[in-house]
Amino acid sequence: MKLGLFIYSLSGGGAERQASYIVAYCVKNKIDACLILMNKRIEYELPKNVQIYYLEESDENESGLMKALKIPFLAYKYSRLIKELKITHTVSLLTRPNFINIIARKFTSYECHVIINELAFPTLQYSYKGFQSSFNKTLIRLLYKKADMVIGNSHGNANDLIHNFGVPSKMMKVVHNPIDLGKIDGIEPIDFFFDESKFNIITLGRLDIGKNHLMLIEAIHRLKNPLLRLYIFGVGDMQNELEQLIEQLDIKKQVILMGFDANPYKYLKAADLFMFGSNHEGFPNVLLEAMACGLPILTTNCQSGPSEIMELENPNDGLMVTDYGILVPIKNVALMSNGIQYFLDHKAYMDSCKLNCKKRIKDFEKNHILEEYIGLINTMPQLN
Repeated sequence: MKLGLFIYSLSGGGAERQASYIVAYCVKNKIDACLILMNKRIEYELPKNVQIYYLEESDENESGLMKALKIPFLAYKYSRLIKELKITHTVSLLTRPNFINIIARKFTSYECHVIINELAFPTLQYSYKGFQSSFNKTLIRLLYKKADMVIGNSHGNANDLIHNFGVPSKMMKVVHNPIDLGKIDGIEPIDFFFDESKFNIITLGRLDIGKNHLMLIEAIHRLKNPLLRLYIFGVGDMQNELEQLIEQLDIKKQVILMGFDANPYKYLKAADLFMFGSNHEGFPNVLLEAMACGLPILTTNCQSGPSEIMELENPNDGLMVTDYGILVPIKNVALMSNGIQYFLDHKAYMDSCKLNCKKRIKDFEKNHILEEYIGLINTMPQLN
């Protein structure tokens, strides 16, 4: 087997971190593999001897229309590259690389297995108005069923693809996201960054409409509690809008935009609570990262991911209290505020969540998950 792992870039994000894990695992286990990117940004550590190829050197800020128009051309280039490299298993992560991966086989008679990874919940990920959402939903419906294998990272997004996008259940597989417990355990918490007299909350994620940082900021403001601090780690196109809301609500001392940090663990280990407001997810890595750092969780119960991670048995429309933290319905500022208050009022519960999270996270340990992932790819039949 020669595996080609294809993703847009290795900029900050859960899918990008997962790609770095897969490549490192292949190198460590002497599996012939290379990394194929479309942008030169690399934020995650890679083995020194990994082979990296660039399909293009694209501008991160190019328009959605331009990205769509370039797909056939990039698919043609990709078909030439996989033939040249004699790749037997071409594995892509994220939507546009998935499209290119599938279409590429139309441009060549060279045979290889096409495996795509869907890491979001497409029905909700592309529920927003505009060309890009409509375009992506249409191509997912047309193309995903033409892959040889589709790997979801949760049962929630797998079911979405089967029931709403026509992916045959026999080609749909589920492997949860991996977490590098060894690396995280070796990181020391940051000293003297947080004011210990305050209740320090962290969130991680791109600053985009789907992550709904606006709700988190409004939840902090709603409580009118001067002891609360929210530290938001991430970058994205909503930076200015979030800054304006913080200014408008006059909570600049309580909500701090931290930008991107490739090592958020030192902050997570020193904080009091992890809060997450996403409207839709596949299987959010950030919840795993927070749990690995022993942080209690307060998250929205988006349709895929959080309930599986936190083993929620009885979803409802209120506060959903579990052994690892609390889930609330999406887009509900009042209940998110109530969740923060619940943690403030129940110190013993917070302490038990910390212990339970450290136990639960072992189910997602990196080596176990990656062994399952590569094993699944190896089940593909031999090519002639």
